[in-house]
Amino acid sequence: MGSNIKAIKIQILFFGHLSESIGQKSIEVVLKEGTNIGQLLERFQLSGFLETGSKISINDEFCEDLSVILTDSSEVALLPPFSGG
Repeated sequence: MGSNIKAIKIQILFFGHLSESIGQKSIEVVLKEGTNIGQLLERFQLSGFLETGSKISINDEFCEDLSVILTDSSEVALLPPFSGG
């Protein structure tokens, strides 16, 4: 009765108001292999995150496609909207 579901481990980095509200700048999370960005945001109740002008970076590259599958050892950064001119 073994299960073939594999797990991956990722690092989530929080910036700005998110790190303040969560109380940490980063956490390590174990996810089911095949988890995508959208599912990650749902798990942490951040589904509206991108609607506020916030950005997601995976391994230092901006990502707007919520169907991107996360891989083991990925680093996901949740960045607040940038201001400036």
